[in-house]
Amino acid sequence: MTTILATQAAEARAKGEALIRQADRLLSESWNERMWADGEPIDPSPTFDQAINGGFSWLEIECSRCKTQRDVDLASLPHVPTTFIHDLAGRLRCAKCAKAGRRPTATLRQLAQRPRHTTEPT
Repeated sequence: MTTILATQAAEARAKGEALIRQADRLLSESWNERMWADGEPIDPSPTFDQAINGGFSWLEIECSRCKTQRDVDLASLPHVPTTFIHDLAGRLRCAKCAKAGRRPTATLRQLAQRPRHTTEPT
């Protein structure tokens, strides 16, 4: 009897985790759609953990000064798991402009499942 209950518990947990992954994926896709429509960081956004769990472990950004686009690996950034993606808007800087002595902020573009641009250090 105990193995039957343990098996049922494992199956229920697996189904629950799959549903949470699907919800996190849909939340990330929804945020991307709102970003495309409004063109600015939307609050609320998914948290780091929600984006990564939903399969969106990259963030596309653009320098507000030189317009260079690049991808940031969310897993490589130091963060609290409950940090919202839109909170990064004021923290990310363009590495290319920093070399020229400027520190413009980066504009958040969208979450992505894989990198599309050259990645430089943040």
